Amino acid sequence: MMMLRVRSRDGLERVTVDGSHTTVSQLKTQIQDQLQIPIHNQTLSADRNLLLAKSPEEFLGFTDMTDPNLPICSLNLSHGSILYLAYEGERTIRGGPAVTPAGSFGRKMTVDDLIARQMRVSRQEKSHCDSVSFDRDCANAFQHYVNESLAFAVKRGGFMYGSVSEGGEVEVNFVYEPPQQGMEDNLILMRDAEEEKRVDAIALGLGMRRVGFIFSQTVTQDKKEYTLSNVEVLLAAQLHAETELKEWVTAVVKLEINEDGGADVHFEAFQMSDMCVRLFREGWFDTEIGPQDDPKLSKMKKEVVVGVKDLKEVDNYFFLVVVKILDHQGPLSCTFPIENRNVETTMRALKTHMDRARSLPFVKRISDFHLLLFVARFLDVGSDVPALAECVRLQSNVPEGYELLIDSMANTC
Repeated sequence: MMMLRVRSRDGLERVTVDGSHTTVSQLKTQIQDQLQIPIHNQTLSADRNLLLAKSPEEFLGFTDMTDPNLPICSLNLSHGSILYLAYEGERTIRGGPAVTPAGSFGRKMTVDDLIARQMRVSRQEKSHCDSVSFDRDCANAFQHYVNESLAFAVKRGGFMYGSVSEGGEVEVNFVYEPPQQGMEDNLILMRDAEEEKRVDAIALGLGMRRVGFIFSQTVTQDKKEYTLSNVEVLLAAQLHAETELKEWVTAVVKLEINEDGGADVHFEAFQMSDMCVRLFREGWFDTEIGPQDDPKLSKMKKEVVVGVKDLKEVDNYFFLVVVKILDHQGPLSCTFPIENRNVETTMRALKTHMDRARSLPFVKRISDFHLLLFVARFLDVGSDVPALAECVRLQSNVPEGYELLIDSMANTC
């Protein structure tokens, strides 16, 4: 006999089959018998991304286990292996939790017990954000740095700024990279409140706002059995919980091995589920994570209900809602040195930038968020910064005073 672990939207369950010679068809029969999921409703795959598929049409993209006569040993499945199951409809799960009597004949229910029974974690099928579109230049500047300069060896992150349409489409036009310490398995943001005030003042003048967070994963994470680790879920939930923007997006940049053995930079976008954000805001997450903890599971301080089980560890998949990615050419350039990287930005960088674009109108020459942030250190954040950014938004003439100030700064080196 051979035991396989089957992960679905209901959590992790076990199925017993005769052995590694079992075919996909026979496996589906056993799943029907043991887990009460009709064969015609089942989609199986060894690819964990199946659990991120949101519709039967997307299930069709997973074809590795569609041949009914294929023996499971050819898929490198052995005793204890995990495979992934998506299905339509509802089911009654055997082996649900036993009923604990209350009152004088059994244990009394506490207030915490009652609250916990209301905390039911399940997959959120639909995001509040219909899509996220990245400005090509700002996306390329971020991925180029983490790929070419950091070699995906340490993490890097940044706040995304742009706009949100009435239909829930998010548009990202620049990325602000705060002071930070990137490590192989963690990212510590050392946020500068004064600098963020300048960033928000620029965004105000540009008619934009903070819309999400982007970060890179390291190459050592490539073969792990998760999309986001428990540490990454905590950071994403924390930043999402800081805002009231329901369309807030979390984006991930990572290196993936392609069919030819080469490496491709890959972008993915998610929303943290409503329940994930609620659990974080209400203090349910256990934030003490040790090296012995499974990175694909988020720890809770108290049990929550997942499917029919009371658990203190929740698969991170339950907290992710996939968002479609698009791209566009935005209104800003992205050629000025980016803040808080390894090399400090100097006045000489400003002069080089202004000289290189001398043939363009002045407002075009300064239509770069990172340049505006550099210049904003010398301007009043309450009036001058948004006023200068508004000139960029409208592509109008820049007042002579601002023009003289920027030119004099460029000529000080």
